[in-house]
Amino acid sequence: MDGQNGSSSICPRPRSAATAGKKKKKIPDRVTLKKEIGLLSACTIIIGNIIGSGIFISPKGVLEHSGSVGLALVVWLLGGCIAALGSLCYAELGVTIPKSGGDYSYVTEIFGGLMGFLLLWSAVLIMYPTTLAVIALTFSNYVLQPVFSNCVPPYMATRMLSATCLLLLTWVNCSSVRMATRIQDIFTVGKLMALGLIIVVGLVQIFNGHYEALTPQVAFSLDRVPSVGQIALAFLQASFAFSGWNFLNYVTEEVVEPRRNLPRAIYISIPLVTFVYTLTNIAYFSSMSPEELLSSNAVAVTFGEKLLGMFSVIMPISVALSTFGGINGYLFTSSRLCFSGAREGHLPSLLAMIHYKNCTPIPALLVCCAATIVILCIGETHNLINYVSFINYLSYGVTIAGLLYYRWKKPNLYRPIKVNLLVPVCYLMFWALLLGFSLYSEPVVCGVGLVIMLTGVPVYFLGVHWKEKPKCIYNFIERATYVGQRLCFVVFPQIDPIEIAGAAYLFSPVFILSFCKSRQLFRLLELPV
Repeated sequence: MDGQNGSSSICPRPRSAATAGKKKKKIPDRVTLKKEIGLLSACTIIIGNIIGSGIFISPKGVLEHSGSVGLALVVWLLGGCIAALGSLCYAELGVTIPKSGGDYSYVTEIFGGLMGFLLLWSAVLIMYPTTLAVIALTFSNYVLQPVFSNCVPPYMATRMLSATCLLLLTWVNCSSVRMATRIQDIFTVGKLMALGLIIVVGLVQIFNGHYEALTPQVAFSLDRVPSVGQIALAFLQASFAFSGWNFLNYVTEEVVEPRRNLPRAIYISIPLVTFVYTLTNIAYFSSMSPEELLSSNAVAVTFGEKLLGMFSVIMPISVALSTFGGINGYLFTSSRLCFSGAREGHLPSLLAMIHYKNCTPIPALLVCCAATIVILCIGETHNLINYVSFINYLSYGVTIAGLLYYRWKKPNLYRPIKVNLLVPVCYLMFWALLLGFSLYSEPVVCGVGLVIMLTGVPVYFLGVHWKEKPKCIYNFIERATYVGQRLCFVVFPQIDPIEIAGAAYLFSPVFILSFCKSRQLFRLLELPV
């Protein structure tokens, strides 16, 4: 598709088969992931993934746990600073280990298969499907808000609209990388405009003298003194809004000149998001009392109803557009995590295949979509935000600890970017304090998060480590893989053997059997083998 228009792409122009009198369908000579993410698209992937539903639902949780407007603003500002420290560490890892897959690829490379699999397991099982479900539900709630203005939108209506949105964006991502990144570009601009509207209206309020709640004596007045554990939970709520700052690292192999554009995109995007988030919260507090914000189920809608009058309908539409772009970004990046996991032999080999013409990881996209719809059907997902935030922070800390270990293990390895040692050390000190107080304050929530991650241990030993499985299991996997290939028109991408010489899946019986079937499918699709 995109390989036919002369764009810079790893998939070259298709060639016509040399047959007399018959035109055959044009197929790429080399089936690989395309390098189509430039600096602008890289920035919009980071911004688009961070700014999803979090800024519209987390202010309530941050204020509730912090206890005052002033402390809430400090939490938002420090949350951005911590994300910036983490993103600097990820910039070094991203150019030192230039693989797609983010945390998972780095931890697997540094600490080995089991640690990497546990991150992958928790991400695929709960972290990304739950986050996608929360964003999709936020989208449907804001879209339906004008229709059901006097009541809560029906349960079934929100689920059906969320599922429809997921299916539509899954189809887009399956069809074309370029179409998906263009949607991301457009909706990222749209969501920045929506937040810009909130900020401008809030600043007008402040210039008109409505800033009582922001004066120091009022902002830091406490009805109750929050415990350190409550402050930690406030940071976890803010971290949900900032989650996504590392998502460009999941698609490193599709970034044009990653050693130049990956760090640049991070340096541009994180400060911009922190600035926008802080001003947005200041705008909220300029027009809403803490009691109003805590009682609101849709903070941006309440803000619009108070200040925009007959134009208040703009706000739910703007939030819906923002969350629509967030769903697209999460689908795009989380599917690449499944792709990377399958390529390392930690997930079924079918998920490591891409469409023979569009060069998109269709099986991985379908798995992400299906897992999210299952979470949607289970019930209320907002209670899972703390679980997700805890697992997120746990994976960030393990990854950045890996950076320090990798420096010690391979001190002479060429690193295009090498951050000051204080950056990962400061991040890990904050990380340890945050997780420690979170465990103390909410042992059940954090314990459930740990249990979810540790359930991957037996799965790893049975599914990955155990090599001598019965032949019937291999036969079943082979058949299922072949059926999946026929249904999705997918094949293994052509990759330089040097790049994946250490990948366990190359030498597994499942890969060999699936590769034989891939050759049959190549012939069926009239591809060169």
